[in-house]
Amino acid sequence: MKGFKFAALATTAAAAVLLLAGCGPQGSNSAGSSQDTGKTKQLVVWQDKNKAKGNTAAFKAFEKANNIKIKVVEKTYANQLEDLRLDGPAGTGPDVLAVPGDQIGTGVTEGLLKPLSVSSSLKSSFTPSAINTLTLKGKTYGLPYAVESTILFYNKDLVKPADLPKTMDEWYALSKKMTKNGNYGLLALWDQLYYAISVIQPYGGYVFGQDSKGNYKPTDIGLANAGAIKAVDYMGKFYKEGLFPKGIIGDKGTDTLDSLFTEGKAAAVISGPWNFEPYTKAKVNYGVVQLPMLANGKHMSSFIGVKSYSVSAYSKNAAMAEKLVKFLANEKNSKTRYEITQEIPAVKAVVDSTAVTKNEKATAVAEQSKYAKPTPNITETNQVWDPTNSALQVVANGKQNAQQAMTQAVSTIKSAIKAAKK
Repeated sequence: MKGFKFAALATTAAAAVLLLAGCGPQGSNSAGSSQDTGKTKQLVVWQDKNKAKGNTAAFKAFEKANNIKIKVVEKTYANQLEDLRLDGPAGTGPDVLAVPGDQIGTGVTEGLLKPLSVSSSLKSSFTPSAINTLTLKGKTYGLPYAVESTILFYNKDLVKPADLPKTMDEWYALSKKMTKNGNYGLLALWDQLYYAISVIQPYGGYVFGQDSKGNYKPTDIGLANAGAIKAVDYMGKFYKEGLFPKGIIGDKGTDTLDSLFTEGKAAAVISGPWNFEPYTKAKVNYGVVQLPMLANGKHMSSFIGVKSYSVSAYSKNAAMAEKLVKFLANEKNSKTRYEITQEIPAVKAVVDSTAVTKNEKATAVAEQSKYAKPTPNITETNQVWDPTNSALQVVANGKQNAQQAMTQAVSTIKSAIKAAKK
């Protein structure tokens, strides 16, 4: 799903909720949502919408092996941690829930998630970027069941696979030729950090720096350094020269981009796996590949989104909940889930299997993931999105240059981080 780029935003509005809900189960009379149903206990599992079918067989097998009932509730994936703030203390929350990797830090800070006991061998069974996203200060707070990354979709009726540009400069040149009469070449939502990071990172920009142990340093913000400014300038020319329509700037940008592609008016777009099904239903004859090379000789980057199974700190049957998390994330169940949902798994053995390597869509995501970096999983990331998106939009609209806009964004982010700590 495309919840990754918005996942952290939901946490800001929840500050007032914490005054009522507290910062975890301590002192709460209700410890969780596991229930006794006669002699058989029950685990409540929150799943992302329309994806529970991928775990149906695993749930049945776990129920039989452990004499337990599993109640599945499908909820909007990116909002589950937010809902846990109220439902957890009320005793109506889940034992297991789906958590975006970039919400892990918030969940840990607020005491909403239980650390898992994960052996080194189990950790090594997952792709490093996925499991590392769910690890904070040496503790693991979830196991990954799917990864997402932006990739390039192209219309095979407009650009033949044999003629597909391999570099962004080639796409720029093709877009110059194709942009006329309401038609476009390559389109991207570069007024949003989630997408713009693909250019910013290869040029040397970054959200937060890291220490020698890989811990993020929220005082070190690299969104206005020389590399980031150069990257934003590069992206800005696509807007300045009319290669991107004004309609893809701002809140309606995603809908406009999708419409132009599905109507055959855009040769290519940068999007993600969440559009596999919609673009197929729209009967677009599309192909997918990893993102292209940049003018500086580096591969376009991306944020890798990680979906995890995590255990609620309010669960009163946490040991069984953790057992279920590990069961769902094993090789067999991950492969079955992938075959049903087509979401790219994080288990290395499945990623390397022919089920993935012979699938064009899965291969594109897997290949791009090699160049992707995790979204920082610390709470300070919540303060980054809005100021940066606003800065990118004023550059796209030609109201400020990259240096002015990004410098102001970093100043705003620093102030917001400082205020959030008071």
